[in-house]
Amino acid sequence: MNLRKIFSILSLTLLLSACSGDRYVTFSGYAQGGTYNVKINMAGVRTPQDEIAATIDSLLTDIDFSISGYNHNSLLSRRNAGEDIVPDEHFAALLDISEKYKEMTDGAFDVYSGPLFDIWGFGFTADSLPSPEKIEQALRDSREGKTLNFNAIAQGYSCDVVARYLYSIGVQDMLVDIGEIYCDGLNPSGEGWRIGIDNPVDGNNSPGKDIRAIWSSEGRACGIVTSGNYRKFYIKDGRKYAHTIDPRTGYPVQHDLLSATIVAPTAAEADALATACMVMGPEKAREFIESRPDIEGYLITSEGVWASSGFRLEE
Repeated sequence: MNLRKIFSILSLTLLLSACSGDRYVTFSGYAQGGTYNVKINMAGVRTPQDEIAATIDSLLTDIDFSISGYNHNSLLSRRNAGEDIVPDEHFAALLDISEKYKEMTDGAFDVYSGPLFDIWGFGFTADSLPSPEKIEQALRDSREGKTLNFNAIAQGYSCDVVARYLYSIGVQDMLVDIGEIYCDGLNPSGEGWRIGIDNPVDGNNSPGKDIRAIWSSEGRACGIVTSGNYRKFYIKDGRKYAHTIDPRTGYPVQHDLLSATIVAPTAAEADALATACMVMGPEKAREFIESRPDIEGYLITSEGVWASSGFRLEE
């Protein structure tokens, strides 16, 4: 959860504000181990606010019982425990798009690398510093698809699901924040949505407290996600082990890319590609971003920053 809007987190109730005749409403609650905030312009929307709130909660609950690895009753948890399951629409959709992003990134993004995250202590178990033999076994288990882990795409996917519902009831201006972000249209000030990019330094555990840059959507529809190694890591014997595991080698990455922010047509794609760029490292990530006309990127390394030509930073 590396991105936070510049405006304050609102309380867990329906809140109203007005600007230039528009009516902005914020729906907030709990989801996926944290909170969500959905801000929309109600202008032209006929659906009652209580119905919108209930539908958002219902969608997020359905997703939790489908693909959450922390919900022991979810389809994912039951599947990982060896039970035969029938995938629902969310499970099937994530499998499909995850395979697409795995192929797109030459394996830098891989939801079947769950065993690797587990043995390094960043998955659903608490192991750490595995032996080479354990790593090799985890690589074999990954290739055999024994344990799925959707953590690197689930929040982005959830944003897209909520956004699709909002579009269906006529919403045009929206910001959906479920740890990752999808936005479209204008904010209550009549401008593009403004998103703060956190400074990726160890100890910066409060989103929005230390901002490195501010990105502006300029009214376009897109997902924006940051992945980084400055919050989830541990140090043993004087060496830092970050949560970004290269699914192709089985080891945590050792390059100097501190965070990667990706803007893509969907939040799921931005989520997956931000993770993949952190695996690739700064040079490969830059090449990848420049090869894709439909995405933009902002990379922070220990030496400085790089932004693609279409990444809109505020001065």
